[in-house]
Amino acid sequence: MTVRLCSLPLAICTALACPPAFADASDAVDLDRITVLGRRDTTPVAPNLASEHARLQRVPGGTNLIELRGAGRQATLRDALEHQPGIVLQEFFGGIDQPRLNIRGSGIQSNPVNRGVLLLQDGIPLNEADGSFVIGLLEQRNAAFISARRGANALNPGATTLGGEVDFFSLNGADERGRLRLEGGSDGRQGGQLAWGGSNEHGDWWLGSSHDQYDGYRRHADGERDAIHFNSGWRGSGTFSNRTWASWTDLFFHIPNVVPKARIHTDPRGVMGDDNTPQDRMANVYLRNPLRDTRQLRLANASEWGADDSRHTLGLWWQRTDDLFKNPTVHNVSDSDTWGTQYQWQVAQGNWDYRLAAAYTSGDTKRDFYANNPANGTRLQRFGHYDLDASSLDLVAALGWQATSSLHLLAESKWSRAERNATDRTGGRGLDQRYTHASPRIGAAWQPAAQLRLFANLSRSNEVPTWWEIAAAEAPANNPAAARAQLLPLRVQTADTIELGANGHIGNSGGNGMNWSLVAYRSKADDELMSMVDDTGSRTGTWNYTAGTTHQGVEAGVDGRLALTYSSTLDYRLAWTWSDFTFDGGQFAGNQIAGVPEHLLSAEVMWGSGGWRLGPNARWLPRDTPTDHANTREVYQDGYALLGFRIDYTAADGRWTAFLHADNLTDRRYASSYVIRNQGTLAQPGFLPGVGRSGSVGFTWRF
Repeated sequence: MTVRLCSLPLAICTALACPPAFADASDAVDLDRITVLGRRDTTPVAPNLASEHARLQRVPGGTNLIELRGAGRQATLRDALEHQPGIVLQEFFGGIDQPRLNIRGSGIQSNPVNRGVLLLQDGIPLNEADGSFVIGLLEQRNAAFISARRGANALNPGATTLGGEVDFFSLNGADERGRLRLEGGSDGRQGGQLAWGGSNEHGDWWLGSSHDQYDGYRRHADGERDAIHFNSGWRGSGTFSNRTWASWTDLFFHIPNVVPKARIHTDPRGVMGDDNTPQDRMANVYLRNPLRDTRQLRLANASEWGADDSRHTLGLWWQRTDDLFKNPTVHNVSDSDTWGTQYQWQVAQGNWDYRLAAAYTSGDTKRDFYANNPANGTRLQRFGHYDLDASSLDLVAALGWQATSSLHLLAESKWSRAERNATDRTGGRGLDQRYTHASPRIGAAWQPAAQLRLFANLSRSNEVPTWWEIAAAEAPANNPAAARAQLLPLRVQTADTIELGANGHIGNSGGNGMNWSLVAYRSKADDELMSMVDDTGSRTGTWNYTAGTTHQGVEAGVDGRLALTYSSTLDYRLAWTWSDFTFDGGQFAGNQIAGVPEHLLSAEVMWGSGGWRLGPNARWLPRDTPTDHANTREVYQDGYALLGFRIDYTAADGRWTAFLHADNLTDRRYASSYVIRNQGTLAQPGFLPGVGRSGSVGFTWRF
């Protein structure tokens, strides 16, 4: 089925969306080549790109919509989320590992374990019951498109954090019958996906299997991931429809860990242990053998029924995660079971629309801590043995009013009750913590002209600590016998946020056009969760910063198309994220909160003719970034600019595509990320060298 979305340039995939009223039937753009083939409005429990775009236009705040079908290389999560305003992704090792994802600074202090953003698959949570997630389990090639609702603009009942939510919408049998995708590149990168699906008027099914492996740019940085994903939808009698998802993922990667700043330039591929200094002998990566080994089995089901003006949805999910996360000093062994259910009822009556929703999530985690043997990386004594039970109940009531033809008002309140109950199986002690909070929001969207939308919202967010914050482990690198674990009483991180923004479209019906988006926000946070690390960069504990913090910033982007000749075009996209996060008072009063670059700019320009598209891209951090809260100038992350180039070709019938990507053409030596400390020194290992000059090729055949 042909899906048409009017008066938007082909670069809608960059997600700088415009209001539905921008439509102009004289300038219809056929999206068959760039969106989900075959997906209909009647595909069971599976929105298409156009319907998700329309839904986001009801959100009075910052959003992103990323179409993946023509995205070329999709080896890493950064490939999928690059050039997106408001989304900051800092790679660790450039492979199949755990990049640091944050939106508006939420969860940035949780490095390397992630929190602060609710990850979703087709609207159903992927996070564990305590709110944490293993980001390396995501397989972006299983997604048709990605929708992000930043901050309080999140729509899921369980999304109450400052960061909001990111939703991966799965490919299904209505999208394509089958595909074979192969990718390969520098440093032993290999990847592939084989998928098969089918559909008829009653339903569809899709089965995809993928494999990735990477030797690593740095030493001790190899990784491997295998994943299988299945989903099937069917339509019953009347308005009832249902979809089931099943997935299994096996993820493994070694961790090269951090090095002192000077080694970024002298030996960017190196690790601690390459030299014979006392520091290298203490933190020897080859002997301590840090790694992550995670397997997850997940089942989910969702149903929809009702009419367009009264729609019900019900979701159920369960997942089992077995996780070994071994840092240089501690083995963290976790076995988790998480299950949940959520319900939503949406009603539209005249100028009013209502939404009632509820979600309940519960999970049990068995977690053991073992000291790491510095001589050979094996387990020494167990010094922590815990049963960890997490649950949350979230209720939502929202009311919208179309006050005039151009003005829509929204009032919403989320009420949540969360429990974090821990039992020490060794000492018989425990720590039970219960949190109750409200997350209200009011917003307005005003469209004074056909190609302009203005919006504003005022909200409160609440972030409950995860088990990675509450259950703390510390093992001195030079004295593993002194390892100890403890349960930390922590408060909820809260923030009050005001957000103002606008988006629009500039252009005419002649093929030239530009989408633009601009959002500014300011958040006053209390009890921000801050993590501590030891000299090797391993986490040792977490505390609430009681003196207050401020998160403010600007998220801006443009994308569009310029017609050069009858047969050639120039597509472009640019994203700028400004993050100004500071301590209000206390120990670090007036300092920048470490962890996020103040300015992050990314851009791409692609010349296109026929099936060819080619052009340069860039990622630029124009200023140095503090890596410790004391803002010690000598340990700032140096600013950098990375230049890349991309060539894509799509056959005339759309059946096969090929790409060639080159990255860091100047072979710039830089730090892609770092550990965050209260106060750092040049002597301490703290930086992760980024990947040097590299390239990759691949093709996709759809059959």
